[in-house]
Amino acid sequence: MEKKPKVTGIGGVFFKSEDPDATRAWYGKHLGLAISPWGSSFEFRNAHDPAEINYLSWSPFKSDTDYFEPSKKAFMINYRVQNLDGLLDQFKRDGVQIIGEVQSFEYGRFAHIMDLDGNKIELWEPIDEVFTAMGGETTK
Repeated sequence: MEKKPKVTGIGGVFFKSEDPDATRAWYGKHLGLAISPWGSSFEFRNAHDPAEINYLSWSPFKSDTDYFEPSKKAFMINYRVQNLDGLLDQFKRDGVQIIGEVQSFEYGRFAHIMDLDGNKIELWEPIDEVFTAMGGETTK
């Protein structure tokens, strides 16, 4: 059975920083985040399948990044989704602005849209098992 196209949770919080390295180090030292070169992975359990580990990414980006464009905002939220293709079909029918093409990686598929306030939103259809297999310290 095909899964209903929808958001299932927050997948990441991304924000601009004048000095991402110092910002990561500060959060690690003062707030106890498990820091990696790109930020921190928060580990949690799937409410519908507690044996399944899921992840949320926290990451400061350089202040001059163009990754958030065309948004002019200093942050971007990533939402975990199921049935990304179904969501994109809905967006096309509803006139939601889709930015770029779907990108596929070993850890999932990504698409971007714009909301009514000019915020770029990242949609992630995750493959969490890849992160689990990679191991490494996570924030719990």
